[in-house]
Amino acid sequence: MQFMSEAFENKKIVVWLSFTAFMVFAMAVIGAITRLTESGLSMVEWNPIIGAVPPLSEAEWSRVFDLYKEIPQYNQVNSWMELSDFKRIFFWEWLHRLWGRLIGLVYALPLLWFWIKGLIPTGYKPRLLFILAMGAAQGLMGWYMVMSGLSERIDVSHYRLAAHLSLAVLIYALLLWTIFDLRNGRARWSMDNFCLKRHGLSALFFLSLTIIWGAFVAGTNGGLVYNTWPLMGGELVPVEVKSLASLHETPAAIQFVHRWIAILAGLFILTFAWRVKAGALAGMTFIQVGLGISTLLLGVPILLAAAHQAGALVLLGLLLFNLHAVFLKYTKA
Repeated sequence: MQFMSEAFENKKIVVWLSFTAFMVFAMAVIGAITRLTESGLSMVEWNPIIGAVPPLSEAEWSRVFDLYKEIPQYNQVNSWMELSDFKRIFFWEWLHRLWGRLIGLVYALPLLWFWIKGLIPTGYKPRLLFILAMGAAQGLMGWYMVMSGLSERIDVSHYRLAAHLSLAVLIYALLLWTIFDLRNGRARWSMDNFCLKRHGLSALFFLSLTIIWGAFVAGTNGGLVYNTWPLMGGELVPVEVKSLASLHETPAAIQFVHRWIAILAGLFILTFAWRVKAGALAGMTFIQVGLGISTLLLGVPILLAAAHQAGALVLLGLLLFNLHAVFLKYTKA
């Protein structure tokens, strides 16, 4: 009876973490749309509490619009905007921040309740607290990112954007791995079948690297140059690839790195999927590559680019699921 009770409580925790993971997934997609619509700098104030409420009067709308008019993005890019145009970009940044606040509440309040009731399984408290800390760090990183575009730049730093996305992906991955541990059994490291584990971890590494360079592409508008495949300006390697620094600073070179790391990641994932007989993982790999190439060829339409972002997280989830199964299978008791 005690075992059944513990299993039931674990199920409630899994449901809570699954809902939180879904919200983080949605947050990443909303963030992609926010970046694609150039909305991220529309809210130049950071009010963690009262900032959840949008302007409720024309006077307040005028005030926040006047604040936006003081930054370089407005003066150099969006000086044509009227208040109605500003409201459209303000919406996405406001929704992005509101969703982040909701994630914090959805995670922190049940965590407190489970903690007080003594329902958190042994060994999971440090991990759950670490995820909470990462969520707080993500909020600070989001504002640190926005700050980079308020004084001298017309957009945010692509390095800070990549750090912001990386934290989101880390939180998402930690949530999923914890869910898999609670549902299927806790996977621990061992040297058993090291070759297969190394293969899966290599696939995870290259997929993570692809996602980071995808943030570089988004942050530099690198997807708007060389909208051809597989050649760039008639060459396999574009002329902009001149140095190691160009690979993370020059838009065309960043796109070059992203597209070929993605192919490398795809090969690692496909061969890993073949070894573990994971048809869904293999299928999603082809879909994600197709989404990436289509997004590029069509000039980065917002909906398709957002789907590409979502596809990366779905692919990551499937890879983690299968990697966890491998670790669990070859975990020593």
